[in-house]
Amino acid sequence: MITYLEKPHKKEEIDKILNPMVKQWFFSKFKEFSLPQLYGVMEIHNENNILISAPTGSTKTLTAFLSILNELINLSENNMLEDKTYAVYISPLKALSNDIQINLKTPLEEIEKIAEKKFGIRIAVRTGDTTASEKQKMSKKAPHILITTPESLAIVLTSTKFIEHLKSTRYVIIDEIHALADSKRGTHLSLSLERLQSITETSPTRIGLSATISPL
Repeated sequence: MITYLEKPHKKEEIDKILNPMVKQWFFSKFKEFSLPQLYGVMEIHNENNILISAPTGSTKTLTAFLSILNELINLSENNMLEDKTYAVYISPLKALSNDIQINLKTPLEEIEKIAEKKFGIRIAVRTGDTTASEKQKMSKKAPHILITTPESLAIVLTSTKFIEHLKSTRYVIIDEIHALADSKRGTHLSLSLERLQSITETSPTRIGLSATISPL
Protein backbone atom coordinates (compact mmCIF):
# COMPACT_ATOMS: atom_id res chain seq x y z
CA MET A 1 0.00 0.00 0.00
CA ILE A 2 1.34 3.42 -1.01
CA THR A 3 0.82 6.36 1.32
CA TYR A 4 1.83 9.98 0.83
CA LEU A 5 3.35 12.23 3.46
CA GLU A 6 1.06 15.23 3.51
CA LYS A 7 3.35 17.40 5.62
CA PRO A 8 7.13 17.49 6.16
CA HIS A 9 8.57 16.66 9.57
CA LYS A 10 9.53 19.55 11.82
CA LYS A 11 13.13 20.72 12.07
CA GLU A 12 13.05 20.08 15.81
CA GLU A 13 12.28 16.38 15.23
CA ILE A 14 15.36 15.96 13.05
CA ASP A 15 17.51 17.96 15.47
CA LYS A 16 16.67 15.47 18.22
CA ILE A 17 17.86 12.39 16.32
CA LEU A 18 21.02 13.83 14.76
CA ASN A 19 24.33 13.04 16.41
CA PRO A 20 25.80 16.34 17.77
CA MET A 21 28.81 16.10 15.45
CA VAL A 22 26.63 15.40 12.43
CA LYS A 23 24.42 18.35 13.39
CA GLN A 24 27.45 20.62 13.82
CA TRP A 25 28.77 19.62 10.40
CA PHE A 26 25.40 20.07 8.70
CA PHE A 27 24.78 23.58 9.98
CA SER A 28 28.35 24.61 9.18
CA LYS A 29 27.44 23.88 5.54
CA PHE A 30 23.73 24.68 5.29
CA LYS A 31 21.41 27.26 6.85
CA GLU A 32 18.44 24.91 7.09
CA PHE A 33 17.12 21.49 6.11
CA SER A 34 15.97 21.15 2.52
CA LEU A 35 12.46 19.93 1.72
CA PRO A 36 13.68 16.39 0.84
CA GLN A 37 15.50 16.29 4.20
CA LEU A 38 12.41 17.44 6.11
CA TYR A 39 10.40 14.68 4.46
CA GLY A 40 13.05 11.96 4.31
CA VAL A 41 15.48 11.95 7.23
CA MET A 42 12.98 10.96 9.94
CA GLU A 43 11.34 8.34 7.72
CA ILE A 44 14.72 6.68 7.06
CA HIS A 45 15.58 6.94 10.77
CA ASN A 46 12.30 5.17 11.55
CA GLU A 47 13.20 2.50 8.95
CA ASN A 48 10.21 3.23 6.73
CA ASN A 49 10.42 2.51 3.00
CA ILE A 50 10.33 5.80 1.12
CA LEU A 51 10.47 7.26 -2.38
CA ILE A 52 11.89 10.78 -2.47
CA SER A 53 11.00 12.56 -5.71
CA ALA A 54 12.40 16.04 -6.25
CA PRO A 55 14.17 18.08 -8.96
CA THR A 56 17.81 17.35 -9.79
CA GLY A 57 20.19 19.08 -7.38
CA SER A 58 17.71 19.24 -4.50
CA THR A 59 19.81 17.15 -2.04
CA LYS A 60 18.03 13.79 -2.44
CA THR A 61 21.28 11.79 -2.34
CA LEU A 62 22.63 13.78 0.61
CA THR A 63 19.34 13.19 2.43
CA ALA A 64 19.79 9.41 2.20
CA PHE A 65 23.46 9.45 3.15
CA LEU A 66 22.94 11.97 5.98
CA SER A 67 20.43 9.62 7.58
CA ILE A 68 22.62 6.54 7.24
CA LEU A 69 25.89 8.23 8.27
CA ASN A 70 24.11 9.47 11.37
CA GLU A 71 23.10 5.91 12.28
CA LEU A 72 26.59 4.48 11.62
CA ILE A 73 28.35 7.24 13.56
CA ASN A 74 26.05 6.56 16.52
CA LEU A 75 26.97 2.86 16.33
CA SER A 76 30.69 3.74 16.16
CA GLU A 77 30.39 6.10 19.14
CA ASN A 78 28.80 3.30 21.17
CA ASN A 79 31.41 0.72 20.05
CA MET A 80 28.68 -1.21 18.25
CA LEU A 81 29.88 -0.81 14.64
CA GLU A 82 30.47 -4.33 13.34
CA ASP A 83 32.40 -5.74 10.37
CA LYS A 84 29.37 -6.08 8.13
CA THR A 85 27.55 -4.22 5.37
CA TYR A 86 24.82 -1.93 6.68
CA ALA A 87 23.87 -0.06 3.51
CA VAL A 88 23.89 -0.74 -0.23
CA TYR A 89 23.68 2.21 -2.62
CA ILE A 90 22.71 1.34 -6.19
CA SER A 91 22.91 3.70 -9.13
CA PRO A 92 22.50 3.01 -12.85
CA LEU A 93 25.32 5.46 -13.51
CA LYS A 94 28.77 3.91 -13.74
CA ALA A 95 30.50 7.25 -13.09
CA LEU A 96 29.70 7.37 -9.37
CA SER A 97 32.91 8.93 -8.04
CA ASN A 98 31.99 12.63 -8.06
CA ASP A 99 28.52 12.17 -6.56
CA ILE A 100 29.80 9.83 -3.84
CA GLN A 101 32.70 12.16 -3.03
CA ILE A 102 30.37 15.15 -2.58
CA ASN A 103 27.52 13.43 -0.74
CA LEU A 104 29.27 10.73 1.29
CA LYS A 105 33.05 10.70 1.52
CA THR A 106 33.63 14.43 2.00
CA PRO A 107 30.87 14.80 4.64
CA LEU A 108 32.29 11.82 6.56
CA GLU A 109 35.83 13.25 6.41
CA GLU A 110 34.62 16.66 7.58
CA ILE A 111 32.58 15.19 10.43
CA GLU A 112 35.66 13.20 11.51
CA LYS A 113 37.64 16.45 11.47
CA ILE A 114 35.09 18.04 13.81
CA ALA A 115 35.19 14.97 16.06
CA GLU A 116 39.02 14.87 15.87
CA LYS A 117 38.91 11.12 15.36
CA LYS A 118 38.07 8.41 12.85
CA PHE A 119 34.83 6.49 13.12
CA GLY A 120 36.13 3.49 11.18
CA ILE A 121 33.29 3.60 8.63
CA ARG A 122 34.38 1.81 5.46
CA ILE A 123 33.03 2.77 2.04
CA ALA A 124 33.74 0.69 -1.08
CA VAL A 125 32.74 0.98 -4.73
CA ARG A 126 31.98 -2.19 -6.71
CA THR A 127 31.44 -1.73 -10.47
CA GLY A 128 32.70 -3.39 -13.63
CA ASP A 129 35.90 -1.34 -13.27
CA THR A 130 36.74 -2.60 -9.79
CA THR A 131 40.04 -4.48 -9.80
CA ALA A 132 40.40 -8.08 -8.67
CA SER A 133 42.52 -7.01 -5.67
CA GLU A 134 39.89 -4.49 -4.56
CA LYS A 135 37.16 -7.13 -4.84
CA GLN A 136 39.26 -9.48 -2.73
CA LYS A 137 39.69 -6.81 -0.04
CA MET A 138 35.92 -6.30 0.09
CA SER A 139 35.33 -10.03 0.42
CA LYS A 140 37.75 -10.27 3.33
CA LYS A 141 36.55 -7.15 5.16
CA ALA A 142 33.03 -5.94 4.49
CA PRO A 143 32.45 -2.29 3.57
CA HIS A 144 29.89 -0.72 5.87
CA ILE A 145 28.49 1.10 2.83
CA LEU A 146 28.67 -0.64 -0.55
CA ILE A 147 28.33 1.53 -3.67
CA THR A 148 27.39 -0.42 -6.78
CA THR A 149 25.40 -0.65 -10.02
CA PRO A 150 22.44 -2.95 -10.79
CA GLU A 151 24.64 -5.30 -12.83
CA SER A 152 27.41 -5.49 -10.24
CA LEU A 153 24.88 -6.12 -7.46
CA ALA A 154 23.58 -9.12 -9.42
CA ILE A 155 27.12 -10.49 -9.65
CA VAL A 156 27.83 -9.84 -5.96
CA LEU A 157 24.71 -11.82 -5.07
CA THR A 158 26.28 -14.89 -6.70
CA SER A 159 29.38 -14.66 -4.49
CA THR A 160 29.15 -17.02 -1.53
CA LYS A 161 31.67 -14.99 0.49
CA PHE A 162 30.07 -11.62 -0.17
CA ILE A 163 26.55 -12.85 0.54
CA GLU A 164 27.63 -13.34 4.15
CA HIS A 165 28.38 -9.60 4.37
CA LEU A 166 25.05 -8.66 2.80
CA LYS A 167 22.94 -10.67 5.25
CA SER A 168 23.08 -7.74 7.67
CA THR A 169 22.00 -5.06 5.17
CA ARG A 170 19.67 -2.54 6.86
CA TYR A 171 19.30 0.04 4.09
CA VAL A 172 19.09 -0.15 0.30
CA ILE A 173 19.24 3.11 -1.66
CA ILE A 174 18.17 3.02 -5.32
CA ASP A 175 19.21 6.27 -7.00
CA GLU A 176 17.94 7.55 -10.35
CA ILE A 177 15.00 5.16 -10.02
CA HIS A 178 13.14 7.03 -12.78
CA ALA A 179 15.83 5.87 -15.23
CA LEU A 180 15.31 2.23 -14.23
CA ALA A 181 11.57 1.86 -13.65
CA ASP A 182 10.47 1.03 -17.19
CA SER A 183 13.58 -0.71 -18.51
CA LYS A 184 15.09 -4.20 -18.61
CA ARG A 185 17.72 -2.97 -16.15
CA GLY A 186 14.91 -2.10 -13.75
CA THR A 187 13.36 -5.55 -14.11
CA HIS A 188 16.75 -7.15 -13.51
CA LEU A 189 17.32 -4.93 -10.47
CA SER A 190 13.91 -5.75 -8.98
CA LEU A 191 14.87 -9.43 -9.04
CA SER A 192 18.21 -8.66 -7.36
CA LEU A 193 16.43 -6.64 -4.66
CA GLU A 194 14.08 -9.51 -3.93
CA ARG A 195 17.02 -11.87 -3.77
CA LEU A 196 18.84 -9.51 -1.41
CA GLN A 197 15.78 -9.31 0.81
CA SER A 198 15.52 -13.11 0.88
CA ILE A 199 19.03 -13.45 2.36
CA THR A 200 18.92 -10.59 4.88
CA GLU A 201 18.30 -11.16 8.56
CA THR A 202 15.67 -8.39 8.62
CA SER A 203 13.92 -6.73 5.70
CA PRO A 204 16.07 -3.75 4.62
CA THR A 205 14.62 -0.26 4.47
CA ARG A 206 14.23 0.65 0.79
CA ILE A 207 15.00 4.25 -0.18
CA GLY A 208 14.17 5.31 -3.72
CA LEU A 209 15.52 8.58 -5.14
CA SER A 210 13.91 10.00 -8.27
CA ALA A 211 14.16 13.23 -10.22
CA THR A 212 11.01 14.97 -11.45
CA ILE A 213 10.21 15.95 -15.03
CA SER A 214 10.02 19.59 -13.99
CA PRO A 215 10.48 21.52 -10.73
CA LEU A 216 7.67 21.12 -8.22
